[in-house]
Order: sequence, then C-alpha cells, then structure tokens
Amino acid sequence: MNQTYFEAKVKEAMESLPEAFLKKMDNLEIVVEDFPDAETLESVGLTSKWDLLGLYSGVPLTHRSFFTYSILPERIYLYRIPIIRSAVYDKNLAAAIRSVLVHEIGHHFGFDDQQLDDMMESYDAESWR
Repeated sequence: MNQTYFEAKVKEAMESLPEAFLKKMDNLEIVVEDFPDAETLESVGLTSKWDLLGLYSGVPLTHRSFFTYSILPERIYLYRIPIIRSAVYDKNLAAAIRSVLVHEIGHHFGFDDQQLDDMMESYDAESWR
C-alpha cells in the first residue's frame, strides 16, 4: 500500500471528526512516517518499531496557560507500516487509522493512556458522525 493511498485515508479520518474537535486543532500537524526512529522508540520505552502506531508531540491543551506560546505546530505522528500491519488483523485500514488518530488527538486534549483506553472501550464510531 503506497503513501498516497494511506494519506488519503488519514484525510478521510480527519474529515469524519466532529467539528468541535477540529476547531481545537488549529496548530496541529498530522505527519505520516513509515516507522518511528530509534530515538522516538527509546523516548517511549519501546524496543520494536512495530509496537508504536502513533505519537502525539506537543503540549496538551489541559497543560497550557495564558503564557503558553508555540510557534511550531504540534504534531501527531502516524506510523504507516505498523498501522497497516495492525489493520491486517482488523481487516479494516480506515478503522485502524481512525482509532490511532483519535487516540493521539485524545493526548492533545490532555487525556492519558488509561483514560483513553477506558473511553475507547465504550467508543461507538457511528455516534461521532
């Protein structure tokens, strides 16, 4: 699966998000890379490049104050090849991309992994449309 097709699926996933979310993501860039680099893996305590599907890099909205100022965009990294591999098991690439994207956007909004896991257990994709 090529990069262009994958990025089109990422764009579809972004467009399916509620408008209220999109309004709070004005300085957030989505970056697609094949795999995380060694430094990134080390920073999150992983050793296998297959174990990381996405990563949020920035200051969560809940940790900002009036004095917080950022010129560079914050980023969500989506790691294409590990996501594709996970989708083989899910049999649905669009759902896998959307799930990783929503998880990383959750970090942008200030939720930790446990809170996001709890929310995703009760997640209903149709209720977001």
